[in-house]
Amino acid sequence: MRPDAEGGDDVANHLTPEELSKEMGIERDEVIRVCIEESIPIYQGKIDKTLFQAHLQATGSHAPPAA
Repeated sequence: MRPDAEGGDDVANHLTPEELSKEMGIERDEVIRVCIEESIPIYQGKIDKTLFQAHLQATGSHAPPAA
């Protein structure tokens, strides 16, 4: 990783369904189902973690908070 402009570390924001399911504590198939049903794009096999989390928060889904 390389430091960002503020001196912190960059964090991967686009994750595979497998990586996102591990971080969010939900099944991979559920991640994909939510993306398809809610039109969250999966671009080149990766999902925007911030967008996915924002959707879960907006819909009141109970996913564990990100570390």
